[in-house]
Amino acid sequence: MFAKRSFLAALAAFALGLGAVGATRAQDYPSRPITLVVPFAAGGPSDAVGRIMAEGMRGPLGQAIAVENVAGAGGSIGVGRVARAAPDGYTILVGLWGTHVVNPVIYTLPYDPATAFEPITLVASNPHLIALKKDFPADDLNGLLAWLKANPGKASLGHAGAGSPPHVAAVFFQKLTGTSFQYVPYRGAGPAVQDLVAGHIDMVIEAPVPVVAQLHAGLIKVVAVVEKTRLAAAPEIPTVDEAGLPGFYLSNWFALYAPRGTPPAIVRRLDAAAVTALADPTVRARFAEIGQEIFPAGQQTPQALSALQKSDTEKWWPIIRAAGIKAE
Repeated sequence: MFAKRSFLAALAAFALGLGAVGATRAQDYPSRPITLVVPFAAGGPSDAVGRIMAEGMRGPLGQAIAVENVAGAGGSIGVGRVARAAPDGYTILVGLWGTHVVNPVIYTLPYDPATAFEPITLVASNPHLIALKKDFPADDLNGLLAWLKANPGKASLGHAGAGSPPHVAAVFFQKLTGTSFQYVPYRGAGPAVQDLVAGHIDMVIEAPVPVVAQLHAGLIKVVAVVEKTRLAAAPEIPTVDEAGLPGFYLSNWFALYAPRGTPPAIVRRLDAAAVTALADPTVRARFAEIGQEIFPAGQQTPQALSALQKSDTEKWWPIIRAAGIKAE
């Protein structure tokens, strides 16, 4: 009996010691530079979000944050890299709607985005725009819907690949409106919008950055914002609710994640640094320049990120599965 009690006492002391070590590590965090993995190539919106946040969080954390681009398979290679990383707060991730909601449906993944990470915070989102070539025979959303219904299968829509937000948005658009049109896949938003300007395709549902400049140059038409609120960069564009298609919402959100098992104190430290960065006027201006809308302060929490990921999964998985969307 004495030996058993001694063993249990030693075990308890060991556990307390581990807890103390963990608490000390969290208290001292960060003591060296942090790696922020962006699961797409440099130059895209995910990379821009990552670099703005890395710069903005450097001051509050007191350490450099190095951006590492790990692209491939719709972002799943970079996401997998972080899923396998040590849960010590020194490797974190820019995750987004595509990597954490869409990819589990269209790829066979070696990790589960719902359980492989500790959510840190929501960062920003970019609503999409319904844009038409300049000489398309419609000038507003109701006119577009009327033309599509009168000409089934004749229009063409460009998108940035299977499972991309524009592709999923187009599938949802067809489902809501009872219309049909041809899909034309591209390697990215830029080439698709270039072909829209050239008149080679009829429409896109795309993020603001490649679209708004062409709109202001008078080279294309934009009939609606695929969101509940108007876009600050182009406030003249009506929302889908105002234009005649209520409920057609899609916003590609960006967030920060850490590997599962990262100590809560470290997650809180990272969240606090992100909140501080997102309140900085310089950071806010940089996000506005690339068409990103920062989440309200009340949503810059692990809980809000977890809830949004769950609700979007419940909304979009049935739509994606019913459409038979698979990775190319």
